[in-house]
Amino acid sequence: MRKLAALVDDGASLPFASATAALRDAVTQRRLAVVEAPPGTGKTTLGPPTVAGCVHGRVIVTQPRRVAVRAAARRLADLTGTRVGDLIGFTVRGERAVTPQTKIEMVTPGVLLRRLLRDPSLEGVGAVVLDEVHERGLDTDLLVGLLAEVREMRPDLVLVAMSATVDAAGFASLLGGDTPAPVVSVPAVLFPLSEQWSPGPAPLGARGVAPEFLDHVAATVRTAFRERPDDGDLLVFLPGVREVRHVTGHLGLDAEVIELHGQVSPRAQDRAVSGRRPGDRPRVIVSTALAESSLTVAGVRVVVDAGLSREPRRDAGRGMSGLVTVRCSRSSADQRAGRAARQGAGTVWRCYDERTYGALRPDVTPETQTADLTGALLALAAWGAPRAEGLRLPTPLPAGPVREDEAVLTWLGAVDENGRITARGRRLAETPVSPRWARALVDGAPLVGSRNAAEYVAAAELGADGDLTDAIVALRAGRHPLSRQWREEASRLARLVADTPGHGEPPAATIVLAYPERVARRTADGAYLLASGTRAAAPAELAGHEWLAVAEVSRAAGNAAAGTGAIIRSGAPVTEATARSAAHELLVEEVRGEFAGGRVRARRVTALGAIELTSTPVPAAELDAGAVTTVVKERGLGVIGWSPDAEELRRRLAFLRREVGDPWPDVSDASLLDRLEEWLGPELARASRTGDLRAISLTAPLRRLVPWQVAARLDDLAPSRLAVPSGSTIRLSYPDAEHGGRVVCAVKLQECFGLASSPLLADGRVPVQFQLLSPAGRPLAVTDDLASFWSGPYAQVRAEMRGRYPKHPWPEDPWSATATARTKRRS
Repeated sequence: MRKLAALVDDGASLPFASATAALRDAVTQRRLAVVEAPPGTGKTTLGPPTVAGCVHGRVIVTQPRRVAVRAAARRLADLTGTRVGDLIGFTVRGERAVTPQTKIEMVTPGVLLRRLLRDPSLEGVGAVVLDEVHERGLDTDLLVGLLAEVREMRPDLVLVAMSATVDAAGFASLLGGDTPAPVVSVPAVLFPLSEQWSPGPAPLGARGVAPEFLDHVAATVRTAFRERPDDGDLLVFLPGVREVRHVTGHLGLDAEVIELHGQVSPRAQDRAVSGRRPGDRPRVIVSTALAESSLTVAGVRVVVDAGLSREPRRDAGRGMSGLVTVRCSRSSADQRAGRAARQGAGTVWRCYDERTYGALRPDVTPETQTADLTGALLALAAWGAPRAEGLRLPTPLPAGPVREDEAVLTWLGAVDENGRITARGRRLAETPVSPRWARALVDGAPLVGSRNAAEYVAAAELGADGDLTDAIVALRAGRHPLSRQWREEASRLARLVADTPGHGEPPAATIVLAYPERVARRTADGAYLLASGTRAAAPAELAGHEWLAVAEVSRAAGNAAAGTGAIIRSGAPVTEATARSAAHELLVEEVRGEFAGGRVRARRVTALGAIELTSTPVPAAELDAGAVTTVVKERGLGVIGWSPDAEELRRRLAFLRREVGDPWPDVSDASLLDRLEEWLGPELARASRTGDLRAISLTAPLRRLVPWQVAARLDDLAPSRLAVPSGSTIRLSYPDAEHGGRVVCAVKLQECFGLASSPLLADGRVPVQFQLLSPAGRPLAVTDDLASFWSGPYAQVRAEMRGRYPKHPWPEDPWSATATARTKRRS
């Protein structure tokens, strides 16, 4: 402890030193604090030791990435003159350096989340420090809510949230409840920063970041290196490992080029974040976003920012989720730029223009709003808070994705219908991979062997792409960049399941167990149809196979997607037999209808989800109402056809729904198709016997949707015809049911003489709009204020029309004239 106190005392040169007393007071008095301190001010160096001096027990500090965890632990150990694992330790997935003497333990949020599930009271822990909460990672957001509950059981537990840029007041209220937590702020200490704009080609192409844009980034780095001030180092920000490797391979500089990302060794990470030694060549550190705020890279005077980030996104419609490359937020761009001005005047080169910078979204999007939530929901169920009910989270979980992802957990057998965890769910929650891959490991080990299952799960979770079967051969041989991490991860996962050689299923069946709906078969045009119904293109190394087990598929555009809108990123070839066996829950045999020539024809189909395996024509009598209903739902109500009477009724009902609301029914396409059996059941049953959909009239079925209490008022509130002063009744034109608009009465002008005001529909809510026509039926005026029309514009219309239509009345005084549908002679 003396060494930690000495570290705080010796840190006077760091800007955060001015805040240690305030942090100490907040921890001592409230056992809560929100720390707001920009990158490079020393919050990670001085904050945890300051907290450690105020509490009994270990201080757990979360960092958002494994690289940052190791780097922070090594830096604090160096500053205290101790070895990593003694006074300062760390734990990341698959690696732990901790002893009973460890006072400060650096961990990733995922590690702490799993620890909480095992030990909700955090026995032996005196404080938790959540660092970089502004990044709004999914696990960190969950920890905010869970730790608030832990503090209700353990009021002695200290909780500190630290961030470079944060809604300090919001987090203070979230953590402190009625009495907000104290906020400890440290001002930014920045030297002058100059900006250089270096826009280039469009950054995003069909398969992610465009190669020509990466070449432009490399060219910008070369220019920035030549013009760098004071022989300083360069820090380059790119969205992912592939882009980092592309740019480093195209620099050609007389410099030490260092990659910094999650796949480089700990020694290389240390080399990147430590300062340049005397006599060393200048350094160019090419990094992913992890150097944005959670790591300080010493010696940097120039930053080159590609302006991109990799963030989770979901496509619920096609069952896809994963990381996608997008423009970074403005707050991220500013943090990156600030890295150049921490130790002296610096320069940022932005690979985009000022207009693009101004259009960037202000802040990062919370992962809770965009990521796959299955792992989070499983953790919450294990905690006893299904769907985060009752938890104070920084941002509530979105209702739609919660429903969708909880359905996945229900299919896995991990939660019951109320979202509560099952015994199987606890088994999956204890496996340190996502729930789907946990299922693949647990259920795959008996089928393909524990080692095979662990190897495929480790390869997929670490992000190996292309043909995973070939990738595993390279991983085993040590020829893959991920080989070291993969071996450690595969060995660790294999130890979690019973050691078994399996029952002879091909190892790629593991992928099918994780994502049965992604089994895919090649179509006639060379694309692949997934069991989910999505069409996707495949990379060259997979494209020749008839069947694929798909581990990752994402949205794409252009030639890469072969017009499908999606592209397979990783997977492995399988046989039809393996697909049938491992995805057996998707196998169906049923009679299906198809619409052709105005009739529904019957086929007996064996299918694996959306993939038809066999199809045989059968008599129409074998169809049931469900098969006909499916045809209508897939093709839309247009296969039946709207008669003029049915279309008019639908428009009138849609009008009342918009203007009055309940109990008038929703007659939009989506609602009608969703309630098809409710209002069209008898007609569909008859069509299943005849196959003739065109014989159905939709008018009477639509009326079934109108509650009897209001049915008699339909003609009063939304009449089909309107009586005008001439004695005629004119059909009203109601707007389209889907898009809305005005109710129009198109009538000859002479039939409305003396009509002072527009009739009102929907209980006086909506005036009819009059389209006043010439004798030839051409529009002369459009108005719902007839009094103003007769008193003003009518005079000009009369002057223009009298000579053109002399046989028709054009009285000088339209108020006293007799309305008529006739000519002067006939009148």
